[in-house]
Amino acid sequence: MRRTLTLDNGTENAQHERITASVGIRCFFAHPYASWQRGTNEHINGLIRWYLPKGTDFSKITDRQIAQIESLINNRPRKCLGFRTPIEVAASSVALRR
Repeated sequence: MRRTLTLDNGTENAQHERITASVGIRCFFAHPYASWQRGTNEHINGLIRWYLPKGTDFSKITDRQIAQIESLINNRPRKCLGFRTPIEVAASSVALRR
């Protein structure tokens, strides 16, 4: 579905060559402090901040609250997905078991 992947410069992406080799997707790295190079990621971060503002004590957030926020975000239509939800897009490309 995708041809490229834009990553942060963190150590968690040190083995990006393995992604390219196994999936066939080209990896690029965003420049530091260039959030516009990862627009969709920054947009999702903004959505999360609606529910968990900066300064939130994450030790007080329950798994149920996280699941609820996740559901709200994943069931929200997105312009970049043709106004479909992430759940709809994933369901159309993944065989889900019932």
